[in-house]
Amino acid sequence: MSKTNTAAQEPKWVQRLLDWYDVNKRDLPWRGVGDPYKIWVSEVMSQQTRIEAMKPYYDNWMQLFPTVEALAEASEDEVVHAWQGLGYYSRARNLRLGVQEVVSNYGGVVPMDRKSMESLKGVGAYTAGAVLSMAYNLPEVAVDGNVLRIYARLYNINDDILGAVGKKKITALVEETLPHDRPGDFNQSLMDFGSSLCIPKSPRCSDCPINSSCEAYANGTTADLPVRIKKTKSITIPLVVGLVQLGDYYLLHKRPNTGLLRSMWEFPSAEASDFSAGESQLKDLLGALGFELKLDSTMVRELTHVFSHRKWEMKTYQGTLIWRGSDAEQIAAIQTKLPADYMLLPRLEFATYTWAGPHGKLTELCK
Repeated sequence: MSKTNTAAQEPKWVQRLLDWYDVNKRDLPWRGVGDPYKIWVSEVMSQQTRIEAMKPYYDNWMQLFPTVEALAEASEDEVVHAWQGLGYYSRARNLRLGVQEVVSNYGGVVPMDRKSMESLKGVGAYTAGAVLSMAYNLPEVAVDGNVLRIYARLYNINDDILGAVGKKKITALVEETLPHDRPGDFNQSLMDFGSSLCIPKSPRCSDCPINSSCEAYANGTTADLPVRIKKTKSITIPLVVGLVQLGDYYLLHKRPNTGLLRSMWEFPSAEASDFSAGESQLKDLLGALGFELKLDSTMVRELTHVFSHRKWEMKTYQGTLIWRGSDAEQIAAIQTKLPADYMLLPRLEFATYTWAGPHGKLTELCK
């Protein structure tokens, strides 16, 4: 459990920030309800997505899975489909598994201590602190990128906030300044403050309610902070994608049930050292399935999709498939001869499937 301060021990900026929050806080559906499940879902959804962009997904999620019991009973496919568009699908899968643990081990009540909370699948220190402080008003810190940035500026910290030393130093400061009576509101005030004023680039220091307490502002170093040293570089991989048809049906592939974008549907594609090699690999792949491919020479869409450690440079082509079997064979018969991870599907049924990342954007090119 985090340390808390009495009102007399709190830095003056803490109360000024809370006063600002009381006037400027965002009206969000999971605030003020004291429901740990709703807060948990909102925190997982917002980790890589702006609040305004994720709100429609949150509203839809709560219609589908309004309680921990409803989510625990849902299938993985239902959950991933509801998450489509938010990315990082392992978070949706882990959220479902974590909720199942709550139902099985805690009688459907989200636990009220950090150790138990962090034992749940997919729950880390930040999510645990956010849920415990916001739902139960427990004195727990929730340190994310926003908080690291704000404190690096407030206390003019030049350590790398992505490194162990910088994180440890800032976490200790957050624990020291956590108010004794309003830990949940304080954590939320940092969220709103970091998204509206103490933003990553060009912070709005002239509008800041606590700039008189900010060491970086006093020293003129706000533009230099926080220090972030990225240790890994993403690998760029050419990817050739085929929107390929047999009559009114498109050929789709289901990705493996482990690894990147697991168990999600995509158009046939080939990773290669260059795009020319990718085209050849795509034709070979379809040939091995029993098709001859006539690929249009004109590219219909170029996309770049960035994952944490790799980047797809995608070139998409349309094409026509010719089945090498009997001319009399119908789609249903051809379907039985395809491997289990391939299928032929009409365009009208696309919406019922969960698409692998950027492949969902390519469905709009299909007629």
